[in-house]
Amino acid sequence: MSILCLRGRRFGPGDFAIMAVVNRTPDSFYDQGRTYGFDAALAAVDAAVAGGADIVDIGGVKAGPGDHVGPAEEIRRVAGLVEAVRDRHPGLVISVDTYRAEVGEIVAKAGADLLNDTWGGVDPRLAEVAAEYGTGLVCAHAGRVTPRTRPHRIAYDDIVSDVVSLTVGLAERAVRAGVPRESVLIDPAHDFGKNTWHSLAVSRRLHELTGTGWPVLVAVSNKDFVGETLGGLPVGERHAGTMATLAVSAWQGARVFRVHDAASTREALDAVSLLRKSSVS
Repeated sequence: MSILCLRGRRFGPGDFAIMAVVNRTPDSFYDQGRTYGFDAALAAVDAAVAGGADIVDIGGVKAGPGDHVGPAEEIRRVAGLVEAVRDRHPGLVISVDTYRAEVGEIVAKAGADLLNDTWGGVDPRLAEVAAEYGTGLVCAHAGRVTPRTRPHRIAYDDIVSDVVSLTVGLAERAVRAGVPRESVLIDPAHDFGKNTWHSLAVSRRLHELTGTGWPVLVAVSNKDFVGETLGGLPVGERHAGTMATLAVSAWQGARVFRVHDAASTREALDAVSLLRKSSVS
């Protein structure tokens, strides 16, 4: 497996990097706007760092359907926060969750180290921005759907094969555009362009993604497939299921974990590391 390098930090095989979610949105599915305010968002970053986060992922647009948010408003929400976080935490890896090249360019200038394209390369210029400014790039599988939509009855012949093919193709395209190979990740994007059965299949067969050699990011924290699998649990009751899914993902070789609770995730991943070492010896 390759070394992942972001902002001079190197994460090798067996290393787990925690990516904490900080949303400057008034309608996030998880926190319902709790970190929308600038000061609240900055405090959330501080708490995530204290909890053991290696990366913070700042987002300005809700992933699901909702009010329209144009590029200018997205930039207003995230660019100043990136600047403040960079000043406050010089060694922290800063990621920005965006699928728009114009947003990527502004946040890269503000100090972002990673562009998290959760919508599967709908704007190919984003890879060019990452190459120009030397940032990393997350290449995700969103089922080739329009951003912020929930496709009806989406189907695949083999969801995992589709995920592998698309994400690896996007990663190779990014490298050809000039993004450093060691700064590219792939993400199966659970629940994006997928139903619960698809997300479960990806979770069970994640070793097929990690087996490609590309560093794999998983973003399963409190997602719908976790709640539905466990009997229809609401968002606030999905913590145990999230930790279980993260552990299964880590055991199969996932490298980066996008989560809402950095401290609990650090404890869970430390336990996985100890258990894995014990099983080898």
